[in-house]
Amino acid sequence: MTRNLKGKVVLITGASSGFGWDAARLFAEEGCRVVLAARRIERLQELAASIQSQGGEALAVPVDVAERDEVEIMVESVLDLYGQIDILFNNAGFGRIIWLDNMTAERDVEMQIRVNLLGVIHVTHAVLPSMLERRSGHIINMSSVAGWIAPPTYTVYAASKFGVRGFTDALRREVRPFGIEVSGVYPGPAVTEFGLHTGDHPMKGSALARYFPPLPSEEVAAKVIEIAKRPRRTVILPWYYQIAIWADWYLPWLVDWITMAVLTRKRNKYR
Repeated sequence: MTRNLKGKVVLITGASSGFGWDAARLFAEEGCRVVLAARRIERLQELAASIQSQGGEALAVPVDVAERDEVEIMVESVLDLYGQIDILFNNAGFGRIIWLDNMTAERDVEMQIRVNLLGVIHVTHAVLPSMLERRSGHIINMSSVAGWIAPPTYTVYAASKFGVRGFTDALRREVRPFGIEVSGVYPGPAVTEFGLHTGDHPMKGSALARYFPPLPSEEVAAKVIEIAKRPRRTVILPWYYQIAIWADWYLPWLVDWITMAVLTRKRNKYR
């Protein structure tokens, strides 16, 4: 059954660009009241103004999801204003896709885990009690195909996204009996600001990137809206990555050989 989203309060983290930005616009077009959360308040205010100019309702709230105190204040503020959060879209995240030995411990390793995994957990932990009290809500967690398949140079990023997948599956089994849906979204490479911050890694120029072009951000955002209307446990985008996931599960030796041949053996070119 398709759900009517009109009037729903939607909290979106990482709303200042990419999937979060596009999803915010689409949720607003559905008549939702959207709360835009991210660190870049100027970008959020720009997006909020755009939504409001189209007759929608949007609120910009600055927050760093890596800081638990900021998350709790943000959620309390939203609940004080609206009294509820119907949909939580955990979208904040970034990646540093480089060789592990070239990473810095704080900037590349710890921060990825804090934002990509702990950020999802902290925001969900703050929002969940109000959903449980109302016996209603939907939590949509943005992960990645890297949460299923871990290629070289994705060591820490994949670890964080595997963690999001485990958290998503466990949480769904924990709260669904109480009227709360939990969904995981696992896109492959997409056209967003993500690629600007990953570093100069070999995947950007690999044959895989040429044969499997990145998804438009709007396409992924549209799928998030579809999931909000018709909840599903898991969505993998594009569909053919399901084949790769199947191969990684049942033919790991083949996936090892392909990824090492395409990426790892070219390592010296990128040192």
